[in-house]
Amino acid sequence: MSQQPSSRALLLASGIAGLASGGRSTLGPAVTRLSSKHSAWSRGLVLAGIASELVVDKLPQTPSRLRLAPLAGRVAAGGLAGFQIARLGKAPVVASTVAGAAAALAGSYAGNAWRQAWARTGKPDLPAALAEDAASIGLAYAASRVVTPS
Repeated sequence: MSQQPSSRALLLASGIAGLASGGRSTLGPAVTRLSSKHSAWSRGLVLAGIASELVVDKLPQTPSRLRLAPLAGRVAAGGLAGFQIARLGKAPVVASTVAGAAAALAGSYAGNAWRQAWARTGKPDLPAALAEDAASIGLAYAASRVVTPS
């Protein structure tokens, strides 16, 4: 019999999912979609969206994540992730939504700082982008483990 995560654990998961959204906006909201009992078709669409974002992020014409629209999208995605996690686990909705949104904002700035620091080394951008992908995926996975403990 699986035990329901505590409100504190769900709030933490909301923040972690928000950080993932700061790196790759689709990852935070995907946590609950991939962690719950949705159809294979629905999961496939989510995975296709994630894969698309992972590719588009590497394109030279992709705008800075700190421009208003991309930043707002990441913050909204983090908030949505927190909201979904709260609803799934019956945690405080407002606190989880705010935690997800705030963490997405922080994650957006942290990811940008990482990429800028890497750029100053003069090395190609792709390894830094792939490292950020891995970190964001790891954060989303960590949040999913709270939402659906084994």
